[in-house]
Amino acid sequence: MNTLFSRRRFLVAAGSGLALPVLSSLALPQAARAEAAPLLLTAGRRSLEVGGKAASVFGITRADGGHGLVLEPGERFAVQLANDSGENTIIHWHGQTPPYGQDGVADHLHPALAPGRVASYDFIPRSGTHWMHSHHGLQEAQLMAAPLVVRTEADVRADVQEVILMLHDFSFRAPEELLAGLAGGAMSHGAMPGMGGGQMPMGGMSMQGMSMPGMSMPEAGSAMGSGMAGMAMEGMVMDLNDIDYDAYLANDRTLSDPQVVPVERGGRVRLRIINAASGTAFWVDFGSLVVTVLAVDGNAAEPVTGSRFPLSMAQRLDVMVEIPADAAEAFAVLALREGARERTGILLAPKGATVRKLALAGEEEMPALDLAFERQLRAADGGFAARPVDRKVPVMLMGGMAPYQWSVGPAAWPDATPFMVRQGERVELTFMNHTMMAHPMHLHGHHFQVVEIAGEALAGARRDTLLVPPMATAKVIFDADNPGRWPLHCHNLMHMQAGMMAELLYEGVA
Repeated sequence: MNTLFSRRRFLVAAGSGLALPVLSSLALPQAARAEAAPLLLTAGRRSLEVGGKAASVFGITRADGGHGLVLEPGERFAVQLANDSGENTIIHWHGQTPPYGQDGVADHLHPALAPGRVASYDFIPRSGTHWMHSHHGLQEAQLMAAPLVVRTEADVRADVQEVILMLHDFSFRAPEELLAGLAGGAMSHGAMPGMGGGQMPMGGMSMQGMSMPGMSMPEAGSAMGSGMAGMAMEGMVMDLNDIDYDAYLANDRTLSDPQVVPVERGGRVRLRIINAASGTAFWVDFGSLVVTVLAVDGNAAEPVTGSRFPLSMAQRLDVMVEIPADAAEAFAVLALREGARERTGILLAPKGATVRKLALAGEEEMPALDLAFERQLRAADGGFAARPVDRKVPVMLMGGMAPYQWSVGPAAWPDATPFMVRQGERVELTFMNHTMMAHPMHLHGHHFQVVEIAGEALAGARRDTLLVPPMATAKVIFDADNPGRWPLHCHNLMHMQAGMMAELLYEGVA
């Protein structure tokens, strides 16, 4: 068996979401890695069956037909991207920190990729569980996304099975139609088909969309005990789930016909979970299994154990699952929709275990995501070395549901004022959410460390996407070591399209 064939076989399993075999022979020799021809990825159309109905969606596929990409230790990100979608597109390599021009975002210097054209990328990839997705229009909502995993030497040596779990939300309606419904002012939730129905009352009076600088509220999971990410201020209403999607997918399938992954009795599974949903946050639930968190957003974390963890849009979670040797039934790994009963997931099935049918909805609505888990997280390497902060940047998250307008600062994109930094600086971003919705904030080109939540200092996890709950504050730090024009935006796609984006701009960059 030659090396190239082994590598391709590994990628097929990874991209399809199947269990990944542990084959140390898949690691390419250094010379082979350096000389390997660029991998071809194609952004195009594909067909799915969702709830018994055919659907045309986007996809990012390899030449062998597999979805996404898994790189072995030492491999460069040497990729040619062909656009076969029939429309302009551009693919962002989420979690990677390439030179500015290869980030996969269109701007005045880097136009979108026209149909029929091919773009080339070549950089040293960042290890971990990441993903790729369109950064053009609303294509991400039509599943223009795929896994992007870069394995380490430790991953290769470990005696574990690897499984990728990619989550999506899906609508048969065009995302442009959904956004038009939100922006058109039909904001009494549930009044329009496809519009979300989630509000979490905190009293009797709705305060949707009000910007309230300086107001602080106790965090969810505090003495209030309600699990809501906003606080128990009399009269406040927290908005959840702008859109009620037609389906929620795990590796392109619903719980009506979930993926069943064969696993070994007494074995271990590294589960790489990616929330690629455009507008849905989930609680990832392992039922009776107690699992160990290994990494978040592709960055190793000190171990945290538990059976349920929050996962906002664009975030990733690596966990180690120990499969009991005496398991009688398959184990469900469920993604439970925030503020609702809908769910999706996969099944981990030891040989001979009973596989039971699961309902599409749970018995009770799930609470809003909070930051209790975030407070527990610590970077495995201790995070950034201690040094003074050179620049402090306040990041105001503003806007609301009626009218449907969102922004980073007082002006919406593309009129938002850039945040200026200088190369070599230690930068502190203070996110202040003055809205009644949570916002998963993503910074391109960098990974930051969470250092404060609601005024409480901590040496938290390294991330590239941080959930900022309603009326909450959080601080992160990073080193300005990658010059460019870097988007800073909410990863709720509809919020970003409605203006919630700005740029982090290095001095001297055109």
